[in-house]
Amino acid sequence: MSNETDMSPSGGNDASGTTGTGLPGGVVSGTGLPEASPVRFDTKITVVLRDDLEPWQRLNVTAFLVSGLGTAVPEVVGEPYEDADGVAYLPMFRQPVLVLEASKETLTAAHGRALSRALPRAVFTSDLFATGNDRDNRAAVRAVPTGGLDLVGLAVHGPRNAVDKVVKGARMHP
Repeated sequence: MSNETDMSPSGGNDASGTTGTGLPGGVVSGTGLPEASPVRFDTKITVVLRDDLEPWQRLNVTAFLVSGLGTAVPEVVGEPYEDADGVAYLPMFRQPVLVLEASKETLTAAHGRALSRALPRAVFTSDLFATGNDRDNRAAVRAVPTGGLDLVGLAVHGPRNAVDKVVKGARMHP
C-alpha cells in the first residue's frame, strides 16, 4: 500500500498545460501557492482496532491511542496551523494515520510483534472503558501481565516496512 499523498488538485497537468482546473500548471486552486510534489514518508503511523467494537468505541480508542504517539514521538507532529485571518490552531500529525481492524487474535499477535521490534506503541484495553481518568487507566493496564492484556486497540509508529510486518493480517477499517 502506498503512503504517498498527491497534493495537486488533479494529480498532474493535462494536455493544455493546466492542472485540469484551468489554472496554470503548478498552482493549487484557491491558494495561489505552487503545487507540492507527492510526499512519501519513511515512517508509518498505524492504529489497529479490534473488529468487535461499537462505533463510538472505535473513535474513542483511536483518539486515545494516537495521543500517546504524539507525545512520545514528537517528530510525528507537524507545525501549528493558521487560517487566513491569522487565527492559530494546534499542530497535528505531519503524516497520515492508517486505521485497520483485526480479530482479537490478530491484534494480540500484532502487539507481540510490536514488542519484539521495540517500536513505539500505545495500547487500549477493554478495562479502560470502565475508567474515567488517566490515573485509573494506567492502574488498569499495570494490574494485568503483558500476555493477559485484553487489547481492543494498538497504535504503532516506526519504519514503514517494520510497521507493515507488525500489523500483518489486519485489514482496512470499513
